[in-house]
Amino acid sequence: MRAIVALIVLVLAVPAAAQPKKPAAKAQPEPASSTAKKLGAFEDWVAATHQENGQTVCYAFTYAKHSTPAVSGRDPVILTVTQRPSGRDAVAISAGFDYGKNAAVSMQVNTTGLDFYTAQRNAFARDGKAAVAAFGKGAQALSRSPGPRDGQVVVDTFSLRGFSAAFAAINKACPER
Repeated sequence: MRAIVALIVLVLAVPAAAQPKKPAAKAQPEPASSTAKKLGAFEDWVAATHQENGQTVCYAFTYAKHSTPAVSGRDPVILTVTQRPSGRDAVAISAGFDYGKNAAVSMQVNTTGLDFYTAQRNAFARDGKAAVAAFGKGAQALSRSPGPRDGQVVVDTFSLRGFSAAFAAINKACPER
């Protein structure tokens, strides 16, 4: 059931949000696809596809295993890697709350530090290829971000168990052109 809810959430939220570029100030959001196809569950990750503007988009995602401190009313926290015909290795975090303007998010995987920029409720890896490479070698990823209250730091922990298999599944379904 959790995977089905995740697919619905991602189809409605992440595909339009997981663009590797910063959105234009007056850009209108693209309509989300109404059909998602699950490719499989791989330990803590799920791989799926959906249609966007007539093209197949593939993505793998996982929920945060732990978040501290607890933030009242926070939506699910999701880490996603997306493959599109127009861009590869787009890595995004759906925070479950709005980030402040110009908020900086960092992620640690083993000894690799990764920087993210933010837009509304999402953070995007500045270097998706480096993030994907780190995910393939790590056991967990820790994301640190400013919380919704001043001075608060939120730490989200994501499992990377199953990432490599989920990533292979989305690359098979959406091969690089």
